[in-house]
This record gives sequence, C-alpha cells and structure tokens, in this order.
Amino acid sequence: MKRAGVFVLCLAALALVLYPIVWLISASSTPVEDLVANLRSLFPGRVTAEGYAGALEGAGGEPFWTFLGNSTIVASGAVIGNVVSCSLAAYAFARLRFRLSGPLFAFALVTIMLPAHVTLIPQYVVFQQLGMIDTFVPLILPKLLATDAFFVFLMVQFMRGIPHELDEAAKIDGCGPIRNYRYVVLPLSRPAMVTTAIFTFIWTWNDFFSQLIYLSSTENYTIPMGLRLFIDQTSSSSYGPMFAMSVLSLVPIGLFFLAFQRFLVAGVATTGLKG
Repeated sequence: MKRAGVFVLCLAALALVLYPIVWLISASSTPVEDLVANLRSLFPGRVTAEGYAGALEGAGGEPFWTFLGNSTIVASGAVIGNVVSCSLAAYAFARLRFRLSGPLFAFALVTIMLPAHVTLIPQYVVFQQLGMIDTFVPLILPKLLATDAFFVFLMVQFMRGIPHELDEAAKIDGCGPIRNYRYVVLPLSRPAMVTTAIFTFIWTWNDFFSQLIYLSSTENYTIPMGLRLFIDQTSSSSYGPMFAMSVLSLVPIGLFFLAFQRFLVAGVATTGLKG
C-alpha cells in the first residue's frame, strides 16, 4: 500500500507538470472560436490543422523556417562557444598552477551573483559602436569568452575529480598542457560538457530578452521573437498559429534532450564528486 501510494503521488505530480504541454498541444489543433469558448478543455470538440498551416506561413512576412534557422544558428553557436571556452577556463583553474588562480576563480564565481541587467547597457554600447547590432554576433560572441561562470564552476568541480596521476603519466609520455587537455582531460569530462551543452541549448533557445535587445529586423528574428509577432494589440491576435508554433518550437528541445539524456544523468550524478 505504501508503494502504491507513492506511485499515485508520482503520477499526480507528472500529470501536474505535463498539463500545460497537453493543453498547448490541444489548443494548437482547436479552432479559435472553440478555443475561446472552452479555455479549460483538454480535448477539443473539433480538430483542425489551420493553426499549423498558419504557423508554417510565419508572421511579419517571414516563414517559420526562417525563425527556426535563426534559432538554430544562435543556439548552436552558443553551445559550441560555451563548451569550448568554459572547458578551457575550467581546465586552467582545475589542473594548472599559476599565480592568482584562486582569486581569479573566486572573481569568476562572484559574477554569478551579478544581474545580467547591470552589464546590459555597457555591452549594448560596445556592440553598437562595433556595428554589430541586428546581427547574431552579440548573442554568440560572449559565449566564446567563458562569460557563463556557472558552467565554468561545473566543469572545474568535475575536472578536479579526475586523478592527477593521469596528468603525471601524460607528462612522462611527452604531453604538454594542451595535449593533456585534448587527449586526457577532455575525453573524461564528456558528461560535464554534455550537461553544459544541454542547458546552454535550452536557455539560448528559449531566450527572449537578449534577442529582443539586439535583433530588430524580422529576417533575423528567432522563434521567441517570431511568436511575439502573432500578438497584435491593435487588432485580433492569431492564437491558433501562435500555439502551433509553440508546439513546433518544443520539438528540437525534446529531441536534443532525448539524444543526450544519459550523458546529462551521468554529469549530474558525478559532477562535484571526488575520486
């Protein structure tokens, strides 16, 4: 009975978590007039594909595939930049000995508590003077500079758990710091790197504020910006296509997560452990 009660509670929690997604899928295939009349209904009386047709047509003169391609470029660039730069910074803090390594690592951790809005205006001024506004560069370039201290800390904790005897053995075989990073530390840090890649992809894919600040042309809009075009305060809003595009935008995240789920579990289970 105790096990059955726990099972029922888990099912109830799962239903509570999945309710918004189920409602979104149902609303995306419901006619607008039925949707407004039955907002709480999970199962539409009539099923239509008009919402998905409107979502594929896009908004603002741009099709859905333009928004999807832009989101893919930004998210892929952010993932590659974070994985490469954060792993290099973490390797330096975790495996190399140099002066002021401790204070520099502490300073990097302090930036986690710094709100992003504090640096928003200075960064915008810099990118504006460089002529990079309304491009993908402001959204990707900071990721190449290891600015996400959370992922640096995550990889540092993981790399510190790798035995130092491996570094000594690689040094005896003639490996320097770069080759030691490439052939010893990097392959063993794959769980932490995959964890960084998954969270970076999800956060960048769903990011709206940064893209709203730096992107102004419709042809450069990502999916979150494209969804905003369906809401018109001066006339009727296209809720059906907006819900349908929301469902389509969840597909890449689900596929990305399913492809690397086992590495995510391994990374969360072992990050920060010694030995």
